[in-house]
Amino acid sequence: MTHPNRDLDECQLDLESVRPVDRTKIMKMTPITSRTPANGETDPQIRSNSDFCAPQTKIGPDSTGRLKIGAVNYLNSKPLIEGLEELVSPWGDLRLDYPSRLADDLTAGRLDVALIPSIEYFRGRNYEVISDACVAAHGPVLSVKLYSRVPWGDIRSLALDEGSRTSATLVRVLLAERHGVFPKLRPLPLDHRTEETDADAILLIGDRAISPPAEKFRGTWDLGEEWFQWTGLPFVFAMWVACHSVEAAGASPLAEIEEMLGRSRDLGVERLDDIARREAPLLGLSLPTTISYLSENLQYRLGPAERNGLKLYYELAAGLGLAPAGVELRFRTSEVGV
Repeated sequence: MTHPNRDLDECQLDLESVRPVDRTKIMKMTPITSRTPANGETDPQIRSNSDFCAPQTKIGPDSTGRLKIGAVNYLNSKPLIEGLEELVSPWGDLRLDYPSRLADDLTAGRLDVALIPSIEYFRGRNYEVISDACVAAHGPVLSVKLYSRVPWGDIRSLALDEGSRTSATLVRVLLAERHGVFPKLRPLPLDHRTEETDADAILLIGDRAISPPAEKFRGTWDLGEEWFQWTGLPFVFAMWVACHSVEAAGASPLAEIEEMLGRSRDLGVERLDDIARREAPLLGLSLPTTISYLSENLQYRLGPAERNGLKLYYELAAGLGLAPAGVELRFRTSEVGV
């Protein structure tokens, strides 16, 4: 499944009905007392406060003498891992896996560094961002869309694309904050079409969001676009993370890993057209769509605006009980994202 989006809203948004975000709240991280959504549903994937990174984790060679790096194998992350396996091969191994497994293995110490969905940073606890390489959008993201069969304010049930943790939280934030809607949640398996659920609205991610479903809907949201129009801030979908408790050890400390992650990202940005030509046939996407998606819809550098977008996303999610309260957003050095 890919995480590549751009579909015009069939139902025009009444901008006067959108409550503007208080921009002052993005400038600080304050502890939040979580409030439970009106339907009583908190996110079942929220981990307990005791689910911290494994104690005394060390960044450095394991019993095999190798560092452990994990990343997702989605189209949107391809530019971040271009050439990375070769770059780290003298002292580390790159493993590609599902986002949820990467987050779990990072917390358990089975990985030293991982590219994980942004919501997993706040749910995993005791993490820190170690690179300015990320997957972000400054507007339409093309690969994350909400399709609705009813007016936005009338949504009572929501089918979620399996594996959509960050996007699932984002859509719940947007529905709650903008329309006061707290729908009942249902899974939408990867092999199911939109016609196979009777939910009022359906969240799709990846290539099946890029290619519109055959069914006609009352309205469509591109979540990257909706977030940017509402907040004026980028949205960060994934970033490189390590446990805050790790100690640099061995021949390849965090500083070297950070350098390699940046070099891989820079190489990927240089080769976006090559990546598109390589991946488009595998995903059944047209080459122009894939090039446009990688070069126009996505951004790959975590700067000050992206930091503020992350902070606001967390505060809104925690305020709705969709993420634990009191999680600090840490960056390993002040240079990350500057």
